[in-house]
Amino acid sequence: MTAQTTHRRLGALWRNDPFVLPSVLATVLAASLPVLAAEDISDEVIPYQGDSLPARASPLLEIGPGLLKTGPLSEGFELPTGAVWQPALWVFGTFRTAFNDFKSGDNPETREWANRLNIFANLQLSGTERVLFGLQPFNIDLAASGYRWRPDGDDGFQNKLNGRITTLFFEGDIGEIFPDLDPFDQGNLDIGFSVGRQPLFFQQGLMLNDTVDAVAITRDTVIWKGLSPDTRITALYGWNQIERSDNADDPGANLFGLFVETDFRPSTVAVDLAYVEGSESSGGDGAHFGVAATQRLGHVNSSFRVNQSFAIDQDTQAVGTGTLLFTELSTDPFGTNDVLYLNGFSAFGHFTSAARDPETGGPLGQVGILFAAVGLGSYLAPLNNRAEDVVGGAVGYQAFFNQQRTQAVLEVGGRLGIGSGTRDAGAVGVRLQQAVGDRTVLQFDAFVGDEERQPLSYGYRTEILVRF
Repeated sequence: MTAQTTHRRLGALWRNDPFVLPSVLATVLAASLPVLAAEDISDEVIPYQGDSLPARASPLLEIGPGLLKTGPLSEGFELPTGAVWQPALWVFGTFRTAFNDFKSGDNPETREWANRLNIFANLQLSGTERVLFGLQPFNIDLAASGYRWRPDGDDGFQNKLNGRITTLFFEGDIGEIFPDLDPFDQGNLDIGFSVGRQPLFFQQGLMLNDTVDAVAITRDTVIWKGLSPDTRITALYGWNQIERSDNADDPGANLFGLFVETDFRPSTVAVDLAYVEGSESSGGDGAHFGVAATQRLGHVNSSFRVNQSFAIDQDTQAVGTGTLLFTELSTDPFGTNDVLYLNGFSAFGHFTSAARDPETGGPLGQVGILFAAVGLGSYLAPLNNRAEDVVGGAVGYQAFFNQQRTQAVLEVGGRLGIGSGTRDAGAVGVRLQQAVGDRTVLQFDAFVGDEERQPLSYGYRTEILVRF
């Protein structure tokens, strides 16, 4: 891999996932600093050698050491615990604005101009400690600021300005905060933890995809000699902001979780358990279990998942009893950088997630662009993404052009009901994305769908996305 390719991929990670920032920085620093004795370190400034690399796209605001920036490191300051912190503040985010036109079955056609702003302030204290603060001032869940054209003629502006804190958590590592307790790093103090309002994403979002007030403790790099080089174990407790599988907040709910991921030679295996102690008004308690295996089979990337949910008290939209089988297959055909994928699912009974953010819709959003919620305004997924007595899937082709600055996706998907209340449906959809400069992406989506005993569905949307 060339330095240019590495830089481009790291940049893409930063622009697409704000929560990967500190780990990217730590990785870059760790990879770029040789292991030398103190007397071998020179004070001479060596110019940066990567003149051929593209210019760094800096965040909106940087105070202290810059994100992926070159140059000397600050001395920082030492805590009484022996830890050395080098504080840096990075402010970054994403702005999305889109025009949506959507017609689903018997529902009236909806046209709207919707806007969303995600803004984050990341206080980086060290390679392992940070505080992340986030707001979404233009929207409340799926209700977005903008303008809506109503079928009844009651058009008007939508004002959803708010000051809700959507993300606020601290994360760190006990061994790094208290290095004097284990100066030779021979103990078992490398225990990570996080506390606050934080995103939770397990079983690729099938079991858990929500932002919850929670505390989590993680023991990483557990080695099973002769069996596994790395195992991660996370215990979690959540007490607030828990939205059940119907995307509705349950103020009285508590979430308990145990999540284990292990690397074996052929596969990475995850075994996850979650229990939601819910209020009676929401449907009561629910237990959730998931196991997954992700591996490379020849030239095919594959992932196989089995998830089970149990309604302890009663079966409701918030919690039900059911099984979800999920498969993802993909490859790069004909020696290209394109992606050919085939994803399938089978849901028996009424499968529900432990917690789901309203912006994510149902658990089948991972199947493809026809099942995924766009998370901006009232534009629905072309195909229902709930998992109740249904089988189906999607096949798609993602092509890259113009030095990967242009990409197009063509996808065909469908659902086949195997229960009395589930309708058959199918759709075809396209997505076109074009990078403009270093920070802007133009996106166009369109679909046509047909659902049993329903009029033809259709929709299109045009979006401008800016990362800063």
